[in-house]
Amino acid sequence: MLPLAQWPPEARGGLLGVFTDIDDTLTTGGAITPDALRALADLKAAGLHVVAITGRPVGWSEPFAAAWPIDSIVAENGAVALVRQSDGTLAKRYQQDAVVRAANFARMQEVLARIEREVPGAVRATDSPGRECDISIDHSEFTQLSDAQIDKVVMRMRGEGMHATVSSIHINGWYGEHNKLEGARWIVRELWGRDLDREIDRWAYVGDSTNDQLMFDTFAHSIGVANIARFVPHLAHLPRYVTQGERGAGFAEVARAVLDAR
Repeated sequence: MLPLAQWPPEARGGLLGVFTDIDDTLTTGGAITPDALRALADLKAAGLHVVAITGRPVGWSEPFAAAWPIDSIVAENGAVALVRQSDGTLAKRYQQDAVVRAANFARMQEVLARIEREVPGAVRATDSPGRECDISIDHSEFTQLSDAQIDKVVMRMRGEGMHATVSSIHINGWYGEHNKLEGARWIVRELWGRDLDREIDRWAYVGDSTNDQLMFDTFAHSIGVANIARFVPHLAHLPRYVTQGERGAGFAEVARAVLDAR
C-alpha cells in the first residue's frame, strides 16, 4: 500500500465518482463523523457521483440514504439499492426478483438458526430484522468472536452453498451472484446508463476490511483508510493506497485529495 500522497494528481482530478464502504470507513464508533459527512457533500458539490456500498441491511440504511448527500446506498453486499427520488422519498431496486428473494430468504433463515445452535458464541447481528437478501452474524459490533469462530461461521455458510464474506463487524452470507463489485456495476447502469468496466479508471473505491478486497483488486484507484491495518494479514488483495487517518477522518482525507486535484 502506497501513502495516499503518492496518488497521482492527474488520476485524482479526472474521477467521475467515488464508491465507499460505510462501517469504519465513513463511520467512527458507529456514527458518521462531521468531517466525513462534509466530505460527502463536498464531493457531490464538485459534481462527482457518490455511492455507498455496504454489507449493512437495507432497513438500517434507509435513514442514511434519505439524509446523506449521496446518490445511492447499495446495501446487503450488492443485493438492493436505495435511491432518493425527486420528491424526497426512497425507491428500492433489487437485483433478484420477488419470487427468488422469498425462496432465498426462507433458506437463509434456516441456515442462520443452525449456525446459532451449532457454533458456540455465534449470534445474529442486531440489525438482522432489516435484512431482506442476506443473513449476518456479529463478530465485533456487540459480540466478540475469535478468528477461529469467524472461520467456523464462514465455513458453515459456504457449506450451505452460500457466498460468505467478513466485514469489520459482521459475517454476511447470501444466495445469488451479487457482491460489492456486481452491485457497483449494476447501480452505475441503473442510475446513469454507463458501463463501469469501460471507465473503471475514472472511479475510486474506499474501504477498510476483508469484504472490500474484490473492490481493492478491481479498482486501480482503491484506498484503504488507516484502520485497515487490522485486516492486512487476512487480505489477499490490498488497496493501492492508504490514508494516514482512520475511519471518517481517513475518508475526509481521500475527499480532500480528490478535490485538491480538480
